[in-house]
Amino acid sequence: MGTLYYGDAATPIDIEDRALAHLKVVIATKLRRGESFTLSWTHGPGQDVGRSTVWLHPSIPLRFVFDEPEPALLSRAWVEDLANSANSSGGLLLVPEPEHPES
Repeated sequence: MGTLYYGDAATPIDIEDRALAHLKVVIATKLRRGESFTLSWTHGPGQDVGRSTVWLHPSIPLRFVFDEPEPALLSRAWVEDLANSANSSGGLLLVPEPEHPES
């Protein structure tokens, strides 16, 4: 389970390593361009039922921490799905990995 630390939030965001690796690519690309946007996800097992959203801005500190020492192989299809959502009016939504990803 990876962790996303955002700003001075008291509670870090736990996201599975593989999903976090894909989010990192999309988030870093948008922040590098100076773009602000929202990131939304559904709460996972062991958390209260619901969903959360944070506003991501290039001036707010952000840190990705992975449990696995080796980087995950990325799915091009999943990165594209995430990037498309990030560029929509609804913001970046952590969607599930496509069933048949093409690398």
